[in-house]
Amino acid sequence: MANITRFGVSLPEELVSLFDREIKKKGYSTRSEAIRDIMRDYLVEGEWQSEAGVVVGTVTIVYNHHTRELSNALTELQHEFHNMVICTTHVHLDEHNCLEVIVIKGSAPKVRAVADHLISTKGVKHGKLVCSTIGESLK
Repeated sequence: MANITRFGVSLPEELVSLFDREIKKKGYSTRSEAIRDIMRDYLVEGEWQSEAGVVVGTVTIVYNHHTRELSNALTELQHEFHNMVICTTHVHLDEHNCLEVIVIKGSAPKVRAVADHLISTKGVKHGKLVCSTIGESLK
């Protein structure tokens, strides 16, 4: 079992009450579990900010597949960055709209650049990059 460190934090009572309400809604059974996740999220953000090492991100895009040449343009971009694109999941939302989730791995600046290319492709209705980590620095 990993070593555990206990520490105290002084916070306003109202802030703690609001926090407890929110973590209960999300299903946390203890403050410690929620705080661990918040700390990990903060550390992952630090990895992205430092721009050192390898990170992973998911790019979610929504588009109308009837838009002329859009599907081809998105596929071409993924082939252009084939060394970074790990996989793509394509979902048919209805008879016109599709959702794709593209998993990208590389340095933070390069992952952001690929995500920006995908999201800014003419015809994409909505896109978002979710930043994560390959997990080596997290316990």
